[in-house]
Amino acid sequence: HLGSAAGAAGLLGAAAAGTGLAAPLAAAVRPVTPAPRKLRLLFLGGTGFIGPYMVEYALDRGHDVTIFTRGRRNPEGILQDERITSLVGDRDPDVGDGLTALESGEWDAVIDNSGYVTRHAKASAELLASRAKRYVFTSTISVYANGDVIGADESDPLGELEDPSVEEVNGLTYGPLKAACEQAVQAAFGDGATIVRPGLIVGPNDATDRWSYWPIRIARGGEVLAPGDPTQPVSIIDARDLAEWTVRLCEDDTGGVFNATGPESLLSMSEMLYGCRAASSADVRFTWVDWAFLQEQGVTPWGDMPAWIPKELEGYAGAGTRSRAAAVAAGLTFRPLAVTAMDTLAWWAEQPEERRNLRAGIAPEREAEVLAAWHEANG
Repeated sequence: HLGSAAGAAGLLGAAAAGTGLAAPLAAAVRPVTPAPRKLRLLFLGGTGFIGPYMVEYALDRGHDVTIFTRGRRNPEGILQDERITSLVGDRDPDVGDGLTALESGEWDAVIDNSGYVTRHAKASAELLASRAKRYVFTSTISVYANGDVIGADESDPLGELEDPSVEEVNGLTYGPLKAACEQAVQAAFGDGATIVRPGLIVGPNDATDRWSYWPIRIARGGEVLAPGDPTQPVSIIDARDLAEWTVRLCEDDTGGVFNATGPESLLSMSEMLYGCRAASSADVRFTWVDWAFLQEQGVTPWGDMPAWIPKELEGYAGAGTRSRAAAVAAGLTFRPLAVTAMDTLAWWAEQPEERRNLRAGIAPEREAEVLAAWHEANG
């Protein structure tokens, strides 16, 4: 598929002129072997970023796949794939036919990628509790009440909604809403609940460009604005690593709560940028600009500088350090960062011209202004 290293290899000729791709990484591809036993898998949402990767991997492993969506998105014709049973409805039981399409059928496991509102997650979990053995809920690492503790594990306190009836998803409610969804699933399924809390999900097909900015910017070459302390920890997970591991959790009937982020050992901002650098042959030099100066210039963490949150920010002293030991013990594995970067570049090179305007990261003109100001201030 498009995100694989094998697929990237076929694009190298076209991509190299625009991105300076390093061809040797294209050999790193993981073979998919059949699962020990066939499962009946139900995906609640299978057409977003991670959904198609999960569905494809499940099919390659030999499972029977059903997806439940609103039928609005259809990446690579997934809704017409003869190997897939496609059900149409709405996560909100009060909208249209709601969950009616799920009122019959039995599954070995449900993978819920589209639960954001407590009422919706509660309705689907309660409806399926008697007809599915396991319910895997894709949550978020943002469920935690704060990020001050370095190396905190899954027992860290969760955020709570001031008003439990809130359904608007925004920057303040996203984490607490996901935490409430987790609790609804656990109440319905008990030991049959599996909670997966991903960090920043990255790789080919990411519509947000929240991390893609870095390999794409670095492949453009020249002087690159690098933020803050080079040793600041960051954490990311390739969408394909997350997708494949989630399916394997179902195969192994694994319950529990897991921080799904990577890599296995702590990753510094400089290591991440040099990992992206390994996917490009462009002439690149990094200029590290401290947080105080970036603040003065109005350069924002996570927005202008994707994937980066300075530890100096209140509530973020442990940013990028959350323990992933439980997930690794449960079989989560990670492909090399440089492969993720190379595959992202190859995907980017195939996008139509109108798409190739980054949706995250600092604009080139603004980056040049900040760098010029930094050099002027520092001689």
